[in-house]
Amino acid sequence: MSLKFFDKLSQNFIELLNDKDDYNVVVEVENKEKSFTAHSNVLKYRSSYFRQELENIQPNEKNIKIITKPSISSKIFDVILKYIYGGIVNLEKVETRFIFDLMLIANEFKLAELSDKLEAILIEDKASWLKTHFFLVYRTIFVKENFKDLENFCNDIVVKYPNLIFDSSDFTSLPESALISLIKRDDLQMKEVEIWDYIIKWGISQNPTLPTNPGDWTKEKFLTLKTILQQCLPHIRYFHITNIDIYDKVKPFKKILDKQLWEDINQHLVAPDRPTKSNILPARSVLVTELPPRTTEPFSTIISEDHAAEISSWIDRKTATYSTTNNPTLPTNPGDWTKEKFLTLKTILQQCLPHIRYFHITNIDIYDKVKPFKKILDKQLWEDINQHLVAPDRPTKSNILPARSVLVTELPPRTTEPFSTIISEDHAAEISSWIDRKTATYSTTNVPYKFELILCGTRDGFAPQTFWNICHGHACTIVVVKVKGTDEILGGYNPLTWDNSNIKDQWMETKDSFIFSLKNSILSRVKIIDHAILNSCKNDQKSYGPYFGFGFGLYSEKSNFNLDNFSYCGNLYNYYEKRIKTSSDRFPIDNYEVFKVIRKS
Repeated sequence: MSLKFFDKLSQNFIELLNDKDDYNVVVEVENKEKSFTAHSNVLKYRSSYFRQELENIQPNEKNIKIITKPSISSKIFDVILKYIYGGIVNLEKVETRFIFDLMLIANEFKLAELSDKLEAILIEDKASWLKTHFFLVYRTIFVKENFKDLENFCNDIVVKYPNLIFDSSDFTSLPESALISLIKRDDLQMKEVEIWDYIIKWGISQNPTLPTNPGDWTKEKFLTLKTILQQCLPHIRYFHITNIDIYDKVKPFKKILDKQLWEDINQHLVAPDRPTKSNILPARSVLVTELPPRTTEPFSTIISEDHAAEISSWIDRKTATYSTTNNPTLPTNPGDWTKEKFLTLKTILQQCLPHIRYFHITNIDIYDKVKPFKKILDKQLWEDINQHLVAPDRPTKSNILPARSVLVTELPPRTTEPFSTIISEDHAAEISSWIDRKTATYSTTNVPYKFELILCGTRDGFAPQTFWNICHGHACTIVVVKVKGTDEILGGYNPLTWDNSNIKDQWMETKDSFIFSLKNSILSRVKIIDHAILNSCKNDQKSYGPYFGFGFGLYSEKSNFNLDNFSYCGNLYNYYEKRIKTSSDRFPIDNYEVFKVIRKS
């Protein structure tokens, strides 16, 4: 037999912890405002985290190793140390948030025994707190990725009540692992097209340079979104999305799908029974919760429904008393209504309902807005509305009122401000034809692009840093400059995104950039495509502006493009096809403008 004396052992180790004479480790917490002493051997053998940490720290002149954990509270670390030394954790009179934070720190210090126990306590005894602080818990545990029981606990709730996560204002900050764990669930209680919409919303939010309208996207933008969502897209049940939602919601983003998958989706729209090459995931299961029979409790132990009807008539200053079936206390949610409640509303609205143009309401609004109240409509009318949804040209028995006329208010003529102080509409047409690689120049009435001014030197200033601050995140931009003392207009087109976050200079690769001189209609396309555009590092942004290879760029040693003549146009190294300025390489400028080029719809 073996005898165990853990209580005394624990007590002795706690005494060792409190002994301030023989320690060789100091742990600083709360931004170094609090500190604890400890013993390296105890820490190393109780926690692999501290073993690794202590091996990487050199002792000071007193042979003390100092560990700094500025974000940990002294109260939590005191509990951690007492657990490490004595195996004791006192949770009396502590708030649930403290237990949750303690679990996270225990996990960080690789104290699996403590972390697992606290996780179990939260699930078994503190479920109401977890639900009240649901999004905090959900986002945190998926960042750490070590709390499988809590993940399952939360996901079991989310699949039933997905709005807790998907309708949260913080949805787009959800970790990818959390999102994937949800959308791969067969029992997620959402329409598949809604899941698609949220996935697209989440993906776009991960890269703020992506426009919200996919009609404005370049091929590179779709590739960016496809890369972001590469782990999510395989879990969408495309073949269980309705035809109209495929057309309205999925088709605008078809470029992020594999070509074979999109072909199979199109085939499925017209021939759903035909086999496909793509994997067809099963439809998500719908949970049917059977509620116990509802026992109707009297709403009051003092007054009856007749009394309530009488009081309601007094509230509304009616001379006649309401009947109990005409009581205006209808619940706001029609899902809770009895047959009598619908009859009450139908009676109230009997003079209004014939004047609604039901056959001019969109299909989706019929489904979302009218269907919940179908019991207040005549049976024949509801049948005709349903028929009209799928066969709008088929005659109906119900009277179809004409659509309401739309009044068109004629606005006074708008005074048009010139879109640029440097280039004309003819110039914009010429640049647009170069973007599209046309041999003939567009006419000014047929330009497929809108030039949206995002920066003007005379308006926003000539500091190089201003360019990087304003143009950061913008793609498909035109830079034009007016050379001081001449009629020369120089510029360049960048189809890629300007980025001001680089620690080192970053050359960008594209085959579509070009530089130009509008004075003589000189066009020079990029030749060395991996040195097409330079995104300058942060340290250089006080001097360097936009740089197109060495063929055209803005530079100032005075941090003001307008005060010196160091802007450059020499085409050193032949990164572009040819020079666009035949005179001196360096030049001063009067003004410069940057336009975002947007394809017209």
